[in-house]
Amino acid sequence: MARISRRDFLAGMAAAGAAAVGGRIAAAGGAPAPAVRGSDLVTLGKTEARPTVLGVGTGTRGREQREMGSDAFTRLVRHALDRGVRYIDTADLYMMHPFVRLATKSVKRDEYFIQTKTLAKHPVVARADIERFRRELRTDYLDSVLMHRMQKPDWPETMRPVLDVLLEEKEKGRIRAVGVSCHGWDALAESVDCPDLDVHLVRINPFGKKMDGKPEDVAGQMKKMHAKGRGVIGMKVYGETGLDSRQKRRQSLAYVLGLGCVDCFTIGFTEPDQIDETLDLIEEASKQVRTGRAPAAAPFAA
Repeated sequence: MARISRRDFLAGMAAAGAAAVGGRIAAAGGAPAPAVRGSDLVTLGKTEARPTVLGVGTGTRGREQREMGSDAFTRLVRHALDRGVRYIDTADLYMMHPFVRLATKSVKRDEYFIQTKTLAKHPVVARADIERFRRELRTDYLDSVLMHRMQKPDWPETMRPVLDVLLEEKEKGRIRAVGVSCHGWDALAESVDCPDLDVHLVRINPFGKKMDGKPEDVAGQMKKMHAKGRGVIGMKVYGETGLDSRQKRRQSLAYVLGLGCVDCFTIGFTEPDQIDETLDLIEEASKQVRTGRAPAAAPFAA
């Protein structure tokens, strides 16, 4: 399998100094910066966690990647790694840890980034989950761990014991970043002021598909997260279904990049050529943003 060259790796590390991919598009003095690439490395907020702009999702509609089977999923991940995409987004709920372990077998640990998620509601379960995740993924550390699918507005209080466990695991070096994914507007809005979070995983696209509110409202919350120095990761950028045209996929990417507050995003793929298309579209979309032609929310009905 082809490796990321040292030159590309160092170029990505240099690019990682910016807080969000959208913020890199306009360089100092108004001069256009190079187009954003899906293989660029970025830094999540104030952490040392560095995924690529594009991530490979493993839970599209909860089952699509699992239904591929381990061999096909491995080919998909290896293709992504060959193209420089090093971010793999998974979760305990998806039952994909064994698949991810097999797909990354023999790949050097510092050449891929794993984000996973726990449904634990009790600190004892959360601590056991971290040990199990490390065992299932055959890794000493997890790049990012999220509390998964927060739905109630009081979750920052009720889930504080679980968050404390994740923070303790971070102190021990077993986790590099701690965060949350929310399902529901109230839970999302409350997450902005939750202390000690490093990362937010947020559903965002210009069409309002599978989101927690109107695109402009969700984007407003994401900008607040970014202003607090948090890592902001987009999901459902393709609305889960992949939308229905290349044009809409490009417009969604241009919208997300144009927000200026999104570090990276995860998309569920089932075919290598979908990764290839998205890498091309990211560059096209970033050029569109640089010329001031990024679309507003809901440019047409999805």
